[in-house]
Amino acid sequence: MTDATPAAPLTTAEDNQWASFAHLGGILGPLPSLIIWLVFKDRGSFTNQEGKEALNFQITVVIAIFALGIVGSILAGALFIPTFGASAALSGLGWFAWLAGAIFSVIAFLKVKDGIAYRYPFAIRFIK
Repeated sequence: MTDATPAAPLTTAEDNQWASFAHLGGILGPLPSLIIWLVFKDRGSFTNQEGKEALNFQITVVIAIFALGIVGSILAGALFIPTFGASAALSGLGWFAWLAGAIFSVIAFLKVKDGIAYRYPFAIRFIK
């Protein structure tokens, strides 16, 4: 049987770095934020706090993308839009949610890398 020793706590610089990467990884979706939070949440309090914030925001963005896609598809069908371009534009409303998520993720990254906590203007708090 091996003796499991806990990982060393993160330095302040490392804590800021991983916390900021949790936000920046959100551009790719919630998975990078989830991995960073799970790996480093017990090693740095700032990474724990910001990882949860980033993950909650990314989950909210994914829900918004699906919801806007469904609403856009229903509107396109209900309005009987015959052209593919207009129908695709309505069903592609989810891209606006992704773009907003990417912009806010970069803003959060820039704040958090300097050690300043960031709170997204809209996010459902799934993880407390």
